[in-house]
Amino acid sequence: MKKQFDFRKMSFYQIWIRSFCDGNGDGIGDLYGVYDKLEYIKSLGVDGIWFSPIYPSPNADYGYDISDYKDIHPDYGTLDQFKKVLDRAHELGLKVLLDLVINHTSDEHKWFIESCKGKDNPYSDYYIWRDPRFKGETKLPPNNWYSQFEGLAWEYNEQRGQYYLHVFAKKQPDLNMDNPKVREEVKSIMRFWLDMGVDGFREDVINFISKVPDLPNGWSFVPAINGLPFYKDGPNLHKYLEEFREVAKEYGAVQIGEAPFTSVKTALTYIGGKNRVLDMLIQFDTMFADCFMTEYVHHGFWLRKLKRAFRRWQYGLQGKAWFALYLENHDHPRVVNRYGSLRHWRASGSMLAACYILQRGTPFLYQGQELGMTNIALNSIDKYIDVAAKNAYNTFFLKDSVERRLERIHVSTRDSARTPVQWTDGPNAGFTTGKPWFYVNPNYTSVNAETEDKDPLSILNFYRRCLALRKSSETLLWGTYREYFPASRKLFMYERKYKKERILVICSFHKEAMHYSLPRGYDPSKGRLLLDNYIAKEDMKGSHRRVRVAGHDSRRRVKAGVMKRLMPYEAQVWKF
Repeated sequence: MKKQFDFRKMSFYQIWIRSFCDGNGDGIGDLYGVYDKLEYIKSLGVDGIWFSPIYPSPNADYGYDISDYKDIHPDYGTLDQFKKVLDRAHELGLKVLLDLVINHTSDEHKWFIESCKGKDNPYSDYYIWRDPRFKGETKLPPNNWYSQFEGLAWEYNEQRGQYYLHVFAKKQPDLNMDNPKVREEVKSIMRFWLDMGVDGFREDVINFISKVPDLPNGWSFVPAINGLPFYKDGPNLHKYLEEFREVAKEYGAVQIGEAPFTSVKTALTYIGGKNRVLDMLIQFDTMFADCFMTEYVHHGFWLRKLKRAFRRWQYGLQGKAWFALYLENHDHPRVVNRYGSLRHWRASGSMLAACYILQRGTPFLYQGQELGMTNIALNSIDKYIDVAAKNAYNTFFLKDSVERRLERIHVSTRDSARTPVQWTDGPNAGFTTGKPWFYVNPNYTSVNAETEDKDPLSILNFYRRCLALRKSSETLLWGTYREYFPASRKLFMYERKYKKERILVICSFHKEAMHYSLPRGYDPSKGRLLLDNYIAKEDMKGSHRRVRVAGHDSRRRVKAGVMKRLMPYEAQVWKF
């Protein structure tokens, strides 16, 4: 067995390839574009890349409906091109993770096509099939479950004369992981990519792959997730993960599991101890600070709810397991819109970096997050591509006016995370020389990598500084976590402590300047400022520090050690 690399010291950059960078001018992001931007990714200070699915797919859910697990989507390139990207990434010291999506396939996968033909073929029970129920002459689904993306969780197949289960979209039938042949297929997929040189996997909704056998009716009062108790953290999940773990161990591969709606207690059964079946877990709790269980039930941002989620997982895993840190990915709208402020775009976008990157765990960045990319608002539902957004618009929001329905989509759709990355202020934001496959956010003239690279106070350069500081500090890597002032509605403050050193991270979530107090036991005269999103890197040296307010020309001078005032959305990091 190959020794596993130390993922705890690392940070990762997620690529949703279709919108990352177009290298051949057809308007679609591809592996040629990724290859050209590898040095940029390295410049951020990250240590690895996570690719969202790059496999062949009909794109009903843009890559998460896979039709062939052992090839590359022709829009993105070829296996040979992927190998070139992989080799170059490794030359630069970057690890490469692929998305392993095994809860479901596309309905255009050969396994499903064969499975539809009847019960007497090798693929018959690769999927979850059930006979219909009848009420009189009316044919009904096997139970009352709703899918998370698209209507009921059951779709009738005329060819087979049965319903198949799809927890997500209709074109994403759930695999029957209880079938040992399916699990052998998963192991074969893993070995295919690991043999090529891939370093591990992010495993999509991995806690959904084991279902309760009898599939009973779900909650009647919670649409979309009413079947959740019967397909989340199922009875055989640990057994199946143990099987996949044996393959990963052969190669020293890292496994990061996405586990929506799981608890800390349950998470520890997967990622705790020497016999863990996953290395890290991606949970959703920290993404619900402005909504109830899903972005489509929006209630506005509550800082205390965000802090409570951070606290739950930091305290719950401390000394027991390792944590995956993130605030953005392909499944969520942009965090500046959600937890920050467009009025204080630069300050809040950079503050949010310190807010999570310096916590205990391995940080993940999503493409464009480091630029402070923002949500897009389209004027018609027909312009959106997100299957979940369309379902919410046409199902759950029907009582609202068209205008109100669109407003709800604007704050919730995953499409905001899938606009092309804004590289320059030139045509199509430098994403492509052709016609972009999706809408470019019109603010690309000011929000783009080229402009921000030159600005020492940019969001981009602050992300670089946060990642560099984390990498250089034993305290930020290994130190304990402690939160102060949990009841505050404006201030998020936490401590990282290792041996005799303490680092205090102070983040304002307030639109105005504010005063704060240090926790008991901290002497302001003994603190050294390590990081501040209102101060450029070159201005951090010396006993007096020049402070430039982001977005303004005004300047103020402060003495070293004075820490009682914060500007709007300011982040300060102090060493004691």
